[in-house]
Amino acid sequence: MTFREATVSDIPQIQKVRHSVRENILSDPTLVTDQHCEDYLTKRGKGWVCEIDGEIVGFAIADLQECNVWALFLKPEHEGNGIGKQLQNIMLNWYFSQTTATIWLGTGFNTRAEEFYRRQGWEETGLNGSDETRFEMSYNAWRSKTLIEQ
Repeated sequence: MTFREATVSDIPQIQKVRHSVRENILSDPTLVTDQHCEDYLTKRGKGWVCEIDGEIVGFAIADLQECNVWALFLKPEHEGNGIGKQLQNIMLNWYFSQTTATIWLGTGFNTRAEEFYRRQGWEETGLNGSDETRFEMSYNAWRSKTLIEQ
C-alpha cells in the first residue's frame, strides 16, 4: 500500500474510484470532468492517492480556494482498512501547513462517510444544501487531535 501525491496522469483512475462508490453517488457523472480534477490538483489545491499493486483504490483532494475537502473516496472493497483515515490525515496535515482557515465538507445523510467524519473529530455544523450534512475542522481542533494521537 503506497500513499503519494496525485498527478494529472492519475485522473482516469481517480474517476474510476469516484464512479465506483455506493454512497454519495453523483446524480450526474458528467458534472465532475477530468478538467475539474486537473484544476483541483494543480490550481486550486492538491490531492493524494492510495495505490495497491499499481491500482489507485482511494484518493483525497483539498481545495484551498473554497477551504473544503473537494473529494475523499475509496473503492468500496477497500473501505474499513484505514485508507480513508490515512488519506484524510495526509490531506489535512498539508492543508493546515498552507492555512489556518477552517476546512469544511459536505456528505450525504446517514452514510458511512457521515459516521467516519464524526469519528475523526469533525464538527457537524448544519446542512450543506438540502441533502448533505456539513462538517468543519478548525486548525486548533486538528492540532489538538494530532497532538493527542502522537
